[in-house]
Amino acid sequence: MVATSPDRLGSPSSARERILDTAYDLFSQRGIRGVGVDEVVERSGVAKATLYRHFPAKDDLVVAFLELREQRWSRGLEMEAKRRGTSPEDQLLAIFDVFEEWFRRDDFEACSFVNTLLELGPQHPAARAAAVHLANIRSILRELAEAAGLRDPAGFTHSLQLVMKGSIIAAAEGDANAAKRGRSIARLLVDDYRCQSAMPVARCGTTLR
Repeated sequence: MVATSPDRLGSPSSARERILDTAYDLFSQRGIRGVGVDEVVERSGVAKATLYRHFPAKDDLVVAFLELREQRWSRGLEMEAKRRGTSPEDQLLAIFDVFEEWFRRDDFEACSFVNTLLELGPQHPAARAAAVHLANIRSILRELAEAAGLRDPAGFTHSLQLVMKGSIIAAAEGDANAAKRGRSIARLLVDDYRCQSAMPVARCGTTLR
């Protein structure tokens, strides 16, 4: 399930884990620039020298946070969608069923990868790392698209990710129906890309409802 805290199994057992776990909560909820190293040190209960031993610079901590975000969020989303869907097509649409629950959580924090890109700018090392993680999500979507037999899996996954990003932003704006709207658009995309490339465009378009 897409979440920040329920996927933890007990307390972190090492200083590095305590630091990273603390940074995860702070960065995901408040962004990168809104959190200083001193706050991470205080909340994690380690010495500043200990933090810098594990993460020589704040950017290193941010990159590690993004890697953990992929493990918890991206892979959690993939597993939950696959659990809910009985076919690759169903699993693609189930992403938005997971979003529906995520968007209604009190600790909904939007997409940390997109947030980092927008906050730091595309040339920042951490933002480039965020872009890689977004590409990894597309890889997950592409695998499902290929398993579903959709045409142009690369094109489909770029379009579907646009819908996913848009629904997340809409939810952050307060749209209570963002996930449902996103699912409806995703359904249209799946129907469209299911059309065989040799099928006349006009006929293919009749599948869009």
